[in-house]
Amino acid sequence: MAAERSTADILDAAVHVREAARSATTGATGVDGVLTALSEVMEYDHASLARWDPLRRRHTTLAGNYPDDATAYIETRLHHDPVFPLLRSPARGGLWLMDVPRQLLAASPGFQQVLRPLGIEDGVAQCLFAADGRYVGMLNVSTRRPRRAPDPARAVVILLTEALAAAVDSHAGPPPEARAAAGRAADGRRPGGLSPRELQVLAELTAGRTNREIAGRLYITPRTVGTHIEHILAKLDLPNRAAAAALAATWGIEPSR
Repeated sequence: MAAERSTADILDAAVHVREAARSATTGATGVDGVLTALSEVMEYDHASLARWDPLRRRHTTLAGNYPDDATAYIETRLHHDPVFPLLRSPARGGLWLMDVPRQLLAASPGFQQVLRPLGIEDGVAQCLFAADGRYVGMLNVSTRRPRRAPDPARAVVILLTEALAAAVDSHAGPPPEARAAAGRAADGRRPGGLSPRELQVLAELTAGRTNREIAGRLYITPRTVGTHIEHILAKLDLPNRAAAAALAATWGIEPSR
């Protein structure tokens, strides 16, 4: 079992996880192989890799073996759970169940209604971020027994996050909603709930233009451009303008010539 293996064995297993993630990134294999390889790093009863869909504002499971109700919670409700803001911090190297404050667990529907009935006592939830700062999805791992301490798997999971994020981001590709969004923009329906002016600003971001340059092209003030960008990032749940530009590219949105 993974908990009884040496640190060297676990590090070797982590190399296999990276290889599986690389294969998933290139499309050579599916994401399921990543979770299979991860089971050699840390024993688990349930695990999943899920992609964040910024248009539908929900997660979509790419691979996993949680029961249906737990999967549904991860996909549609976890991002509203009181624990999620703690998970979502880019500076955090995963949130292990044993480290969550008791009062926060007591207020968490995810723990009280989903994990606790499954007998879960330990595990980790790791938010995954692309190189450009976009939140792309998450890893969830749950076990019915506490893990030993110190646990080398904790450090290994942190080391694997970049590879896992790449696998989740590239394997999924642009979701159907994103591919359809360009058509909706063309026929007057607005993707992401953006206003017509916000769509114009978003299009300018894909060209890498500054606020002053966008202001000159759209005949508005730089301050107004900044306000529009703030609204765009909030509506699309994105961390910065680079992430907004990347998403706009998947939608086929381009600035006017």
